[in-house]
Amino acid sequence: MAALCEGYTLCGLVPALNQQSSEIQGIEEERDSDHVIVTDSTRSVTLYKVSDQKPLGSWTVKQGQTLTCPVVFNKQTNEYVAVSDNKVIRIWKEDNLILDKAFKATVSADVRRVHCAHGAEPAVLFQRGAVRLLDSLLSAPQQPVEEVLVQEEAISWSTSIVTETQQLVIFTTELKGDHFLYLQRLNPNSVQKYRLEPEELGFSPLSFWASYRDKNIFLLYLYPNGHVYQSLVSVRGPAADEGAPVVPLPRDQLLSLPVREELLEAASAIFLDDAHVAVVGVPHPSAGPGKDFLCIWNTNFQTLQAAKEMAGKLYGQLWSYSSKLFIPHGKALSVIPFACPRSSLASALGKLKQIKTEESKTPTLVPSWNTILHGEEAVPPKPVETRKTRTTRKMQSNPTLTTDQVQNLIKTAPAEEVEKEVQRLLSRQDPQDLQPSLGQLALTLVSRSLADPTFYSSNTLTQLVHTQCLSHSVCPDLLPLALEKKDYFLCQLCLLFFHDIPEALTCTCLKAFISLSDADAEKLGLEADSVSFMEMLISNEHAQTGLQNGFSSTSCEDDRTGDINDPQTKAKEKENASPQQICPLGSHKAALINEVLQTAYSETLLLPHLKDFSSDHVVLFLQYLEFLYLRYSTDGFSQMHSYRSPSLNQIMDWVCMLLDAHFTVLVMSPVAKGLLLNLQCFVRSQVRLFSELGKIEGSLQELNNMKMKKDIGQYSIELIELY
Repeated sequence: MAALCEGYTLCGLVPALNQQSSEIQGIEEERDSDHVIVTDSTRSVTLYKVSDQKPLGSWTVKQGQTLTCPVVFNKQTNEYVAVSDNKVIRIWKEDNLILDKAFKATVSADVRRVHCAHGAEPAVLFQRGAVRLLDSLLSAPQQPVEEVLVQEEAISWSTSIVTETQQLVIFTTELKGDHFLYLQRLNPNSVQKYRLEPEELGFSPLSFWASYRDKNIFLLYLYPNGHVYQSLVSVRGPAADEGAPVVPLPRDQLLSLPVREELLEAASAIFLDDAHVAVVGVPHPSAGPGKDFLCIWNTNFQTLQAAKEMAGKLYGQLWSYSSKLFIPHGKALSVIPFACPRSSLASALGKLKQIKTEESKTPTLVPSWNTILHGEEAVPPKPVETRKTRTTRKMQSNPTLTTDQVQNLIKTAPAEEVEKEVQRLLSRQDPQDLQPSLGQLALTLVSRSLADPTFYSSNTLTQLVHTQCLSHSVCPDLLPLALEKKDYFLCQLCLLFFHDIPEALTCTCLKAFISLSDADAEKLGLEADSVSFMEMLISNEHAQTGLQNGFSSTSCEDDRTGDINDPQTKAKEKENASPQQICPLGSHKAALINEVLQTAYSETLLLPHLKDFSSDHVVLFLQYLEFLYLRYSTDGFSQMHSYRSPSLNQIMDWVCMLLDAHFTVLVMSPVAKGLLLNLQCFVRSQVRLFSELGKIEGSLQELNNMKMKKDIGQYSIELIELY
């Protein structure tokens, strides 16, 4: 019979605030069965040696960037492959300590996943269904990518399988309640589309899993009503032609799991071998409510053969590698070894001793990402036709300049004519279709502006940046040109839309913004919401009295002067260093600096450039950050407004970096004395807050554990005394 062995914790977790997600994007096997890489849902990936239960290395993208799919390991080159911000592919080796210095390439369309199964070459699956081998894609990163999916169709799950003769990428999609399976063959390149049979009441599958055996692909999927189905797909089927009809995909019901009165919400089912299925998030048939189990079911005999209660909340995620299950639960990621020997019917029912035990086949090492559904809006798809045909038809109906003609026009025409033609080009075609060409147009514009001081088309460059199809790596001279021309609105847009700006250039922008006089800044035309946000802060700066986050001006004054014995000195310190909610900058200048605060960066790379700032600039910047902190701490200020603005964490991160870069200078500067006292006050207020919270922790836990009294339908008041 199948058995679950004693498990152990691989690492701790920090679940999402709503407790609905484990914050793990995926787990992938690395060089061998004893090494795995764990990708969290934000910025980090960590390599673990499973038997030692310890990390061997960790890499993090800089703040403001996000890993948008699980990292994979390319065994052919011993390199890691990741995707950040949907379009930036990163490749590095284990000895690369700083991820931002690794190889990066920006592709032309959003990437859904990178798959690398059984030592094969990594395959890149795009959001709209196209598939490219990694080497082919990196040879021309900005190559056009076709759209395989129809309008409103979105990918829900994907994996990769390697057979004896070919590599396959498999993914499922959802369209208006219907579910489809795509089988993409990479050698030769062809795709076949299947339609899954609909489930009763229109239920959607909670999880998928695929394995390869006996020359066929077996697809396993679980529904909220507890039904587990299996579909068989032959890998030797004929290659489908473009436009071929959708093939119905038959299914067989393997299990009907107990779900009691409520439907399943977060659950997964995966193959362990051809006769056993591991299930998580499904109630144990004989256990009481409120208990979460990991179970192994025998599909041949419809029996539950092993179960293990898991402490903490289950998130419906489950991975299997080399006879080990990886399961996030509560605040831990656990590893649970299992064994699935073949069973006779008698031993499965527990009546006779098993006659012969033979080891089951090692589970196919196929990654499953278990209900990781991206909520991104799909790009509106196009009819199934080539780019050349689509462009030719539009040109015939409305004769205008092509992108090549516009690019040639930029080299010689006046700025007004260039602006007009670029606007016409953007208005008649989807910018996503033009993405490879827009980078070339921007490069040509920047090159001419640098070579010809009399030519500069700010409006044209602004239009191109607004398409969100450019990046710093595509046009590295654009932001320096905007700084040189003092085009601060264009600088603001670049900081807003470019996610790969080097730290040195970020500091150059910051220095330029701080050096700008308030009078000159007020004359600038900037992004309206950013200015409105600052005007809101400044206009209400004197209207607030109470503060939150453990801070108040009274407690600050007490902290600041509590250690001073001389009454006159105490009064002087209170007068000179009292925190004031007065913005030291004008609204336009502050709006520009806010964009820098929200820019992605690596602290290691940023600190050396911050040390080049003058002490006057550092003090002014810290005073502004102090103002933001005070305003964010007021009871009347809500951060749930609609304006894009820096977060409190970003503000405090910049405060810490400035202090690290200029601590000696600030300590010796009389001008900064009061400012440093205020910052010290902020820290003390936070310490006091958490100390007070710790005192009432036990009382709050008791309140949480109290049983709800039966509602007798009458009005009542209950007084709960904490102290």
